[in-house]
Amino acid sequence: MPHDHGHGHIDPESGDRRVSIAIWANALLTVAQIVGGLLSGSLALIADALHNFSDMASLVIAFGARKIARRPADERMTFGYGRIEIVAALINYTTLILIGFYLIYEGGMRMIDPPEVAGWTVVILGGVALAVDTLTALLTYSMQKGSVNIRALFLHNLSDALASVAVIIGGALIILYDMRWVDPAITIGIALYILYLAFTEIGGPIRTLMLGSPPDIDNGAVVDAVRGIAGVADIHHAHFWQMQEHAAALDTHVVIETASWERLEDIKDEIKRMLESQFGIAHSTLEFERQERAHQNASLYGHGGKEDAG
Repeated sequence: MPHDHGHGHIDPESGDRRVSIAIWANALLTVAQIVGGLLSGSLALIADALHNFSDMASLVIAFGARKIARRPADERMTFGYGRIEIVAALINYTTLILIGFYLIYEGGMRMIDPPEVAGWTVVILGGVALAVDTLTALLTYSMQKGSVNIRALFLHNLSDALASVAVIIGGALIILYDMRWVDPAITIGIALYILYLAFTEIGGPIRTLMLGSPPDIDNGAVVDAVRGIAGVADIHHAHFWQMQEHAAALDTHVVIETASWERLEDIKDEIKRMLESQFGIAHSTLEFERQERAHQNASLYGHGGKEDAG
């Protein structure tokens, strides 16, 4: 059955405006949090600021990627520019991982010798950050369902919003009970959550860039369906991959029964219609072989032969 990828029904210009608003909001918030963190002595606030700064950088990267991805294919990029959004997502997740490890290091150092922290400054700026993070998450929520690029941004913002809640709680505990160790402890907690999100999501972009099979397609079912078409004897050298995030593709050799060779064009049309209607594979490159002249001992996947396996 066709796959529903849940694309957001937002026109590109409207989506660009949302991302632009989020960029400016995060830029202003980052400056305010860094200044506030330095004045108050709060590492958790600076940690949240660094996370917001990574969000701003991610938003800028994503904004540029959205623009570039809409360019048509040309002589230099014959597959088009759609994969730039996959690259942008990989960059964003990588920055999250680097920031997460840095914050764990800084938080550990401050756990040893917790500094004085101005609790009210932390609470006030944490509240402002929560408002901005919530706004940004809402702006990108409906867009993230159909784009790994925007999903990376949404997860940035969602983790920011949760981190801001933690910062506010930490500031309140410092005000009420002078629990200075809470600030670096919350920093480490934020960092661990950032790492969890990044490591959970980074596999998707890596898989796509490595030409991995589309995760929502059952390769075996596709192979069986092609083999089940009248006139098809077998298939081999199948390559399942993604041109872009939601553009599944199949390149394969199809062995045609000798008696059905005259029906080649009809068989090809039937295969292509079936691939698109049942599996959402709109791009397929099929190479046909007569049964008596087909490759011998060919592997089902890849270019090798069965004797090369292992």
